[in-house]
Amino acid sequence: MSLAFLDNIHLSWTEVLDIGLVTYLFYRGLILIHGTRAVSVLHGFLLICILYYLSGEFGLNTLHWLLTNFLGSIFLVIIILFQADIRKALSSVGAWGFFRPRRREAMTEAALDACVLAVFQMARTKTGALIVFERRVPLGDWIERGVELYSRMSRELLGTIFFPDTPLHDGAVIVQGETIAAAGCILPLIAGVPLDASLGTRHRAALGITEETDALAVVVSEERGVVSVAEGGKLISPVDERTLKNMLWNLFAKRV
Repeated sequence: MSLAFLDNIHLSWTEVLDIGLVTYLFYRGLILIHGTRAVSVLHGFLLICILYYLSGEFGLNTLHWLLTNFLGSIFLVIIILFQADIRKALSSVGAWGFFRPRRREAMTEAALDACVLAVFQMARTKTGALIVFERRVPLGDWIERGVELYSRMSRELLGTIFFPDTPLHDGAVIVQGETIAAAGCILPLIAGVPLDASLGTRHRAALGITEETDALAVVVSEERGVVSVAEGGKLISPVDERTLKNMLWNLFAKRV
């Protein structure tokens, strides 16, 4: 097979850089939306584009006119439909900083053990709880909506916060490193995703905050006493004590 046509292709280093950057951005965008409802939206857009082409080819003038007007404002439609995904992408990029990632607060083994012991003690007594661990994306907006504590992590403090009928037990606790930054925090609920009927508001809040940020959320079910972990808008349930400790250790442990 002749490759003579390649002789007519002349690319400067700026054009190669341009193609490389666009390819990388498309790749990162696909990675970002993989496994989310945004994929279904993209499938819908693809179907509309196919209908637009076919309506023009077969002379379906009314349909073609409607789709032409719709696609004329496609950028506005994309911003509206993908606002959560765009916000998540921009916050992730910003969290990494210009040259290096934002430094993440770490946990000592003592603080990590105290947290895990508190979680499974609440699971045994079927005390509902939601603990969110900040990673690179700051959670300051949600900390401000709760009661700021900035107290050192302890099993007793977590147990007191989530004790039934106390003022803060219904909200979430946000943890920065080994510090309990705030309690009683109101988090965004995930929407448009079918969940098991046994999963309540705490689970929806855990999925919502982990869908919008890179945080990790630990949920204790009040009805079943089951511990679950949410990350990236997905729920892992049930989780045993060893698994939870390993997950937290790998993500947040203070390396000596």
